[in-house]
Amino acid sequence: MSLDALKSAIPDYAKDLRLNLGSVIGNSELPAQQLWGTVLATAIASRSAVVLRELAPEARANLSPEAYTAAKSAAAVMAMNNVFYRTRHLLSDHEYGNLRAGLRMNVLGNPGVDKVDFELWSFAVSAINGCGLCLDSHEQVLRKAGVDRETVQEAFKIASVIQAVGVTLEAEAILSE
Repeated sequence: MSLDALKSAIPDYAKDLRLNLGSVIGNSELPAQQLWGTVLATAIASRSAVVLRELAPEARANLSPEAYTAAKSAAAVMAMNNVFYRTRHLLSDHEYGNLRAGLRMNVLGNPGVDKVDFELWSFAVSAINGCGLCLDSHEQVLRKAGVDRETVQEAFKIASVIQAVGVTLEAEAILSE
């Protein structure tokens, strides 16, 4: 399968997702590395085997080996950070915010690609994982680096569509058993 095969797997009741998937990937104004890194990182974060299986080969074809690895790294480190920082933020006892995290996050300092791209991918994964603190933090870094709101929104549009496609296809697989 590929992007086209993934779109054709989306049921008719979710036609909007099919159209949106084609649009956010096919009509994106993001540079290829930002686009396909966002697609790969959010496909991983979606936890949908079908979505990841279909989009990863296209991402690999459109990314350098370094960018492909960095997008996977963004998804991995955000899977940890989003849970940690979201929990810390949601706890009523704000003293947890004063404690040392004690978690290794070396990839944040040296992701192997342009840091703006890595921040964008981390932002998109944080959108799927629902960490408001992380979203604010990454958005501020992106804006300070000169990234416009339209680019930031493009990343969370991609995240929202890929997540919705994953949820829909996983539900269909279960319901068809």
